Amino acid sequence: MSETATAHQQHPIGTYVKVWILLFVLSFFSYLVDFFHVQGVLRWGLILVLMALKAGFIVAIFMHMKWERLALIYAIIMPPLAILVLVAMMATESHYVHDNRTEHFAVAPLK
Repeated sequence: MSETATAHQQHPIGTYVKVWILLFVLSFFSYLVDFFHVQGVLRWGLILVLMALKAGFIVAIFMHMKWERLALIYAIIMPPLAILVLVAMMATESHYVHDNRTEHFAVAPLK
């Protein structure tokens, strides 16, 4: 391997340290959500946002996706996004079916 190819693969250690500190701060905020007893939709929204941010930084920096080709990034990112869209569509459909059955049969299904 040539010297320029080897040098091209090296990333500054400062980048990793900054991301590691940022991950620590995001984990601290995640802990604060539990510490302050945040409840309901706000709790789950904060937890999911913080989780997605941490996962994004880990994938981008530590798995070197930031420096990969766009096609490879799409190959890894698009399937989970498609699954999320399909799950959202199923959830919307389930609410429609539940409301439709409740309206037409006049009895809500047992839980």
